[in-house]
Amino acid sequence: MNTSLAIKQNAGFQQAWRLAAIALVTVRFVQGWIYWGGGSRRFFYAPSKLNPDAPHWMAYKFQTAMPGALFGLDHVVSWLLQHFVWLYTSVIVFSAVELIVGLMLLTGTLTRLAAACSIGLAFMLMLLFGWQGATCIDEWTMAACNFGMGVSLLLAGGGAWSVDSWLARTWPRLTQARWFQWLGGTSPLPMSERAFGKLGAILLAISVIFIVGTYSYYRGSVVTPFHGGPVSPTTHHWSLSQGQLTPQSEVTFKAYVDAGTPEAPSNIVRATLLNTNGTILRTWSAEQLSKLPKQAFRNDYDYQKIHVGPFGLVGPIGSMATVTLPADPSASLLEKGHYALQLTSVNGRSWTLPLTLP
Repeated sequence: MNTSLAIKQNAGFQQAWRLAAIALVTVRFVQGWIYWGGGSRRFFYAPSKLNPDAPHWMAYKFQTAMPGALFGLDHVVSWLLQHFVWLYTSVIVFSAVELIVGLMLLTGTLTRLAAACSIGLAFMLMLLFGWQGATCIDEWTMAACNFGMGVSLLLAGGGAWSVDSWLARTWPRLTQARWFQWLGGTSPLPMSERAFGKLGAILLAISVIFIVGTYSYYRGSVVTPFHGGPVSPTTHHWSLSQGQLTPQSEVTFKAYVDAGTPEAPSNIVRATLLNTNGTILRTWSAEQLSKLPKQAFRNDYDYQKIHVGPFGLVGPIGSMATVTLPADPSASLLEKGHYALQLTSVNGRSWTLPLTLP
């Protein structure tokens, strides 16, 4: 009697687990398609993304993420952008992982392993791109959803309508192998109900801290008012440093476009040299800026570059360069003292760099 009851209870439990697995099939498909779509576009449908000579080469995308990347990843991206072999290897490996994980989730092959990898991908995407989004934090939303779906599939597995299920039916002994129980997805994880509950609680806590924490950091609206984020995804900003000034009014400075949208570059239409009283001593107009030679720019990276356009200087997000504004041979020599360089964009925003002529 007890044996019969146990068999019935086990059968009921297996049926309930299978129903739960069926309920998660759509989640597994969507999660798989997201990653499969990202990888397949680069390898099959838009291979220019993996071509270093093409304008859509993935390095451009990585560079746009650099200003707002978290936990020092901006330095990692900067290093990769200056070391081509490692950059190219990283792009290929990242794209291949996306492709393989997406295919594994679509087919339900070693679903828990694929789900764990998808969590890692979502984590990295959040740290790199989570701050971006012109109208809302689009990249945060994508990474947050992928993180949550990955955790759910890690706990539940692929279950029904999957390669894992087919393998379990074809080779029943496989279901007793612990590696398959941990990596596949036809049955609960090989642990007690209490341990499973603890694991679920831990993953829930990690998810809440990670998702709510990044949301609060990027936009507030949790315990603080809404804000545009430490790095604005909509408004361009130029950081100016390392300014040098000659008596002939030649100015050399470091410029870094460290905020704004990757959808359009920032345009500088005027540069002015000011004294301590705010009097304009020298102006480089849009026409003059647009005629600067290539030698006036020493870009730090080979992809997003500060350069000239028809109406002045053009700075895509993530670009960094040392820029030289030429001297005026006909102007009188500057006296020793303190000055300032001011850059003005097409929409009227301006950035100032203090200068000293020793």
